[in-house]
Amino acid sequence: MQLTGDMLIGRQAVRGTDRALRALNPSTGEEIAAPVFGSGTVDDVARACALAAQAFDAYRHLPLALRAEFLERIADGIVALGDALIERAHAESGLPKARLEGERARTAGQLKLFANEVRAGQWLAATLDSPLPERKPLPRSDLRMQKIPVGPVAVFGASNFPLAFSVAGGDTAAALAAGCPVVVKAHRAHLGTSEMVGRVIQRVATKMNLPEGVFSMIVGAGATVGEALVAHPAIQAVGFTGARAGGTSLMKVAANRPEPIPVYAEMSSINPVFVLPVALAARGEAVARGFVDSLALGAGQFCTNPGLVIGIDGPELQAFTQAAAQALNQKPAQTMLTSGIHGAYQEGEARLAAIEGVEAIAHGLAATGPTQACAALFVTDAEVFLNRHELEDEVFGPASTIVRCKDEQTLLAVAEHFAGQLTATIAMDRDDVPLAKKLVPILERKAGRLLVNGFPTGVEVCHAMVHGGPFPATADSRVTSVGSTSIDRFLRPVCYQDFPAELLPEALADANPLGLWRRRDGQIVNA
Repeated sequence: MQLTGDMLIGRQAVRGTDRALRALNPSTGEEIAAPVFGSGTVDDVARACALAAQAFDAYRHLPLALRAEFLERIADGIVALGDALIERAHAESGLPKARLEGERARTAGQLKLFANEVRAGQWLAATLDSPLPERKPLPRSDLRMQKIPVGPVAVFGASNFPLAFSVAGGDTAAALAAGCPVVVKAHRAHLGTSEMVGRVIQRVATKMNLPEGVFSMIVGAGATVGEALVAHPAIQAVGFTGARAGGTSLMKVAANRPEPIPVYAEMSSINPVFVLPVALAARGEAVARGFVDSLALGAGQFCTNPGLVIGIDGPELQAFTQAAAQALNQKPAQTMLTSGIHGAYQEGEARLAAIEGVEAIAHGLAATGPTQACAALFVTDAEVFLNRHELEDEVFGPASTIVRCKDEQTLLAVAEHFAGQLTATIAMDRDDVPLAKKLVPILERKAGRLLVNGFPTGVEVCHAMVHGGPFPATADSRVTSVGSTSIDRFLRPVCYQDFPAELLPEALADANPLGLWRRRDGQIVNA
């Protein structure tokens, strides 16, 4: 595929007339020669949003089978890009090719997962309550309910997943599955990768003769384009994955609109790991090595990176700490996604090291490239942790802190102290169950996913997955950004009272032409 550096607005390739941008290779720090990308303007945003608004009713009323086919054909088109996509993504992100091949498979897989969900129709939540004309003192009307798409959705590509959380990533897949046109703001860190994937979506939509505004992709050099996208009255919801500052900025824009809209932002998390006493004594060194492997995976550039370990002080925790330090000392430096992320990591590591009562105990092997991160491990006491809020700030990269607690009550106090998290992990053995029973209710209030005897890096795309959590992990703890139920973010319920059969949506028709499982008078039936 020949890259042009153009934006994709509806069926057109549009040259951005604002600032010229070039992609960068983080491994070398050099610009990638071609192409030059043109940044869009507020007028380009308005054009894309207007097309999305015009496409909305036509797209949402397409047969479900056609919408599912759209998602499947996008998935097949991305895979068909072959090595060219992997090479470009590797050049722009510095991520290993094997990792990117896995991410491409995940991207295609989640598109096909949503295609299956669209066909099954359970997301419609079709519900029918029969009329009760003889009920006293008042009769009940014929009441029926289904969920419908909210409207055009703005999606912001993430830096750390150039495929799976980007142009055709989970937010886009969920929104298109729900029946919402999508306007994507491509991430500055992988412009070429974004164009390649965006052209697949545009080409499939055109070949299927879908409404023109069902998909657009904008390029922007700074905050102006993104803020204009969120502020545009056609946009009805936002999907965002990135830093807390960016997410909260978009939340403010959305809240200040004449018609406020939800921003589903996945932002920051330090993903605490609690190592309970019996497990610590029985297999602490093995847990330590597993923790370090998880910490260093992908240069620590995962939102589920284990940024904190909590245990009860004593010889067993000291042995754990020593094993973790030894393992981390051998970890090679790895290229980070951008120079900006690398700089922020170095600043975050320096902030941790400067806190009184925090000790740096291990560093990975020295960096050999311009944006390589050297893993770092710190240790502190619970008293320091509870009194220094900076220790709760996410350091995006391979840095973590071990917190020593004097007893069980202190460990539970540390758990109570946390703000919202994406994940919380418990390393435990059977004899740790009494303490775990005290800990789990606390962690249920703090995190969206709880793990036992595992590590949080790695998010399965499936029906039961929750990738969310209380603020600041996300903007809305009631939803997930990964898994089939992430479609709920882009739906709203509508009740139809005393509708004639000719006006009822297919999902609510008496004959059930879609063959859905529905709630009818309180019973789940296929009728």
